[in-house]
Amino acid sequence: MKRSLLGFAIVVAACATNPATGKRQFNLMSEAQEISAGQEADAQVKKEMGVYSDANLQQYVSGIGMKLASVSERPTLPWHYSVADTPAVNAFALPGGPIYITRGILPFLNDEAQLAGVLGHETGHVTARHAAEQYTRAVGGTIGLVALGIFVPGGQQLGGLAEQGLGVLFLKYSRANESQADQLGVRYASRANWDPAGVPEMLTTLGRLDEASGQTKGVPNWLETHPEPLQRVKDIQPVVQQTSAGRTDFVRNQDALFRAIDGIIYGDNPDQGIVRGSAFIHPPLRFRIDFPNGWDIQNNPEQVMAKAAGADAYMLLEQVEMPRGSGVENIARTQMQNAGFRIESGARQQINGLDAFIGLYQGSLEGLGNVMMRAAHIVHNGNIYLVAGFSAPNVFGPLDDAFLRSIRSFRPLSAAEAESVHPNRVDIYVVRQGDSWQSISERSGGVIKPSTLAIMNGMEPNSQPVVGRRIKIVVGG
Repeated sequence: MKRSLLGFAIVVAACATNPATGKRQFNLMSEAQEISAGQEADAQVKKEMGVYSDANLQQYVSGIGMKLASVSERPTLPWHYSVADTPAVNAFALPGGPIYITRGILPFLNDEAQLAGVLGHETGHVTARHAAEQYTRAVGGTIGLVALGIFVPGGQQLGGLAEQGLGVLFLKYSRANESQADQLGVRYASRANWDPAGVPEMLTTLGRLDEASGQTKGVPNWLETHPEPLQRVKDIQPVVQQTSAGRTDFVRNQDALFRAIDGIIYGDNPDQGIVRGSAFIHPPLRFRIDFPNGWDIQNNPEQVMAKAAGADAYMLLEQVEMPRGSGVENIARTQMQNAGFRIESGARQQINGLDAFIGLYQGSLEGLGNVMMRAAHIVHNGNIYLVAGFSAPNVFGPLDDAFLRSIRSFRPLSAAEAESVHPNRVDIYVVRQGDSWQSISERSGGVIKPSTLAIMNGMEPNSQPVVGRRIKIVVGG
């Protein structure tokens, strides 16, 4: 009897009304645990993605976020709002207060009200304690934080040789959670005096990207972690209308947003390496490599991956540890053996004047099964780089020549070449008579598709720009 009463007391203590949603929640995660989990994940996000190096932009975004947090039902949490240095179109919340918006999504917002809508939505995930709900549903497991892979199935590549590196910690929310966060985003934006119509507007833009199959490189984008934006536009409109009834004092502040994002990097940041066509160029580390033509290349701070179109064939590039006193051959053999790969053949070679060991290996990868791998360990400027191509054994033969060509394309960059690499950037432009999305895109060097340029400015892809209107364009580096 005592045990039953104690169990009942625990259940009662764990069940409380959430002030943000007004609903009873059964949570086995305390607020202190929630904050601790968020801080731990925050450190990993900073490592995986980095924080965008623009103090004025960071201050601008933080100011909007903190204003939203102050009108929420949990204003005393250790909130912080940051711009992550990744080209992916995304925003995400970690438990207990850390919220990130990527620099990749900012050019697709058209005023401050839309920015407040994005940040308000993510704030809602925190105030509604959606992460704590997940934890409670999966007691004995994890909090619901998962590493999302982009290419290779399974959570780990190369059996410990390298982490996946192409995902960061995100929360997978239910459809009900997303709807709830949309409603809370409307609430917080309106309380802070921003037009809540920014919520369905930004969802419309993201829905257009979805329909246009717009994929930005980097970490998983908002369309993957926040599904069905166009359906949610329909669902949230009545809430916006009800919230806006009788209000005439809402602000949009387009000029403020345009000033904040004018000059922001669009696409890869050269400080983290940059993709140009089929080439990956890293100015700070002073090297270049050419992947096979037509392969999709994904870059993140830990690793570069390339994937053949429509086939399970992959290449990776990453920096590896270089133990003191060990030659490149010993390092290669030891590392691959530790990763569970058996060497079939190998030899020391020179690649564009760099000492290297190129080997042929057999092993297995989670999600792919048995694979053949052509891998090179290359010494450059005191570092060792692994460049590897791999596929199932039955299709490896025809791919090996392409793997070797890419491996042998690895070369140092001169100082002049490194200094000549510049990022693409967002610029503000006034539409002139005769302009079309196609002509504007061509004048920008074709670094952005005309349809994407239209979507970036809140327009349908088949529309035409309005003469005299200020728009965002992308200028090639």
